[in-house]
Amino acid sequence: MHPYRTHTCNELRVEDAGKTARLSGWVFHKRDHGGILFLDLRDHYGRTQVVVHPSRPFFQEATDLRLESVVTVTGQVVARGESEINPDIDTGKVELVADEFVVESAADQTPIYLAGDGSDVGGEDLRLKYRYLDLRRESLHKNIVLRSKVISFLRRRMEDLGFREYQTPILTSSSPEGARDFLVPSRIHPGEFYALPQAPQIYKQLLMVAGFDRYFQIAPCFRDEDARADRSPGEFYQLDMEMSYATQDDVFAVMEDVIPATFREFAPAGTKVDGAPFVRIPYREAMMRFGTDKPDLRNPLEWIDMSAFFAKAGFKAFASTVEKGGLVKGLLVKGAVKQSRTWFDKREHNVKENGGKGLGYITWTSEGELKGPIAKFLTPEQLEEMKALAKMEKGDALFFMAAPVAECHRLSGLVRTDIAQTMDLIEKDAFRFCWIVDFPFFETDEETGALIFSHNPFSMPQGGMEALTTKNPLDIVAYQYDIVCNGIELSSGAVRNHRTDVMLKAFELCGYPAQEVYDRFPALANAFKYGAPPHAGVAPGVDRMVMLLTGSENIREVIAFPMNQKAQEPMMNSPHPVSEKQLRELHIKVRAQNVAPNAAAPAPAPAAPQA
Repeated sequence: MHPYRTHTCNELRVEDAGKTARLSGWVFHKRDHGGILFLDLRDHYGRTQVVVHPSRPFFQEATDLRLESVVTVTGQVVARGESEINPDIDTGKVELVADEFVVESAADQTPIYLAGDGSDVGGEDLRLKYRYLDLRRESLHKNIVLRSKVISFLRRRMEDLGFREYQTPILTSSSPEGARDFLVPSRIHPGEFYALPQAPQIYKQLLMVAGFDRYFQIAPCFRDEDARADRSPGEFYQLDMEMSYATQDDVFAVMEDVIPATFREFAPAGTKVDGAPFVRIPYREAMMRFGTDKPDLRNPLEWIDMSAFFAKAGFKAFASTVEKGGLVKGLLVKGAVKQSRTWFDKREHNVKENGGKGLGYITWTSEGELKGPIAKFLTPEQLEEMKALAKMEKGDALFFMAAPVAECHRLSGLVRTDIAQTMDLIEKDAFRFCWIVDFPFFETDEETGALIFSHNPFSMPQGGMEALTTKNPLDIVAYQYDIVCNGIELSSGAVRNHRTDVMLKAFELCGYPAQEVYDRFPALANAFKYGAPPHAGVAPGVDRMVMLLTGSENIREVIAFPMNQKAQEPMMNSPHPVSEKQLRELHIKVRAQNVAPNAAAPAPAPAAPQA
């Protein structure tokens, strides 16, 4: 017999009754019923109940043993009586009656409670400091196992579609991107630094130039950025992919195969999952309808543009907003008349808390009366026109947001979510996907008014060189796209600009001479001179997919050893100071905190390509 186990703690069934079995695991629960000790033994696979009779010589030892101690138990498998079956575990119809009991590792009192859901532990840092214990909790343990299964599934699916996995370097060069680099000093080259890759973007494009055609990688990415509920500071993983001789539609076809298949495989039973084709929504339309480029399509509410209506209506506050180039949007909410006056006041209060001036509304009562702060400023004819424009019916409320364009979109997105949540309008048990497409290639810098890239400077502008030379730059859209699921951005991607002349012209419009492009991105710019195939790609975030699949509210619940919100890892005490000897080897001297040279800030640099 094996010295530790003949079965796992999730393996024994009624068919095994009468057999001798040996199990090893952690003591999860202990219960004393009339002098008989019952232990729940837990391992990676599940739980089994162990019975220890008082006649056994190890009874007192087992009674005194602390929870989370590791033991090996040998005994007889016995079927439980009908009234004793535990339907909550797979082994609930049997128990192991102990004949031998060996303590492999006695545990001290654990600093965190492991039987709960983690909310009763006493703070995130305590959980992260003892993460190896926290990971024993069933819910978190299942999340990490699911993550492993998702990654395996993604690999198989991509390989079935003809993609091959290639690894790209972890130590690379620093380049200006959207987030800060993590820098690694070179011992051999004093004063010089490697950088951890924010994404394998340049390398995967070079693989296309090298002729590998279809690449993917479960890629680690490193960005020195602040934490959010859906973003862990430090590192994250993405399904990075690139394909040659590919159009935007080719990338969409791959993702519309892989993503829904993954969600159907791992989503809870009964969950609705969108299939191909995903809804495609142009960026500007998304901002108008939803107030965000990450719309949650489970939310049925949509804004409409009412600027033209209010430009000619008698309400001066809204007319003035339109005259100054701002927007007035309307949001029809069916049945909202039933809500209390306090509810309406709370909606306006939320807007003001988020920096807005207010939120207007008109209600159409069941008696046919139009009420609200704005109704008195409109003529009967204008009210009728408004009802027709918004498709308003009795019992509905029509909300209004008036502000400069960017502010109007931001606030309207918050209002849409707030109303849907408080009225319980968001569809449950569903994953709704969409593509956000046609992102503007350029925008103007709010401070300087200069033309800058808005999303990814290495994307292909729609219309190519002709668009760059004949169109107003602010009217040019790019072959850039995002995958959004339930209001969370899963991925961004683009058709790449594989032509050096088009690339240089795009940078020229933003004030960058050709030589600067070659100096900042030498590998990519030079490689394209030797024949680059048209190529495109995308990179869905693995962490965010697992977060959605598990219903976790925080991305740290699906990462084995995450950092906290301050980009610290309490368990390993990272980051922490290093010795003077190590610093000398790396030719580094640490300056006093908060001391910075009195120098002018450098000019903004173009962002390096990302997924």
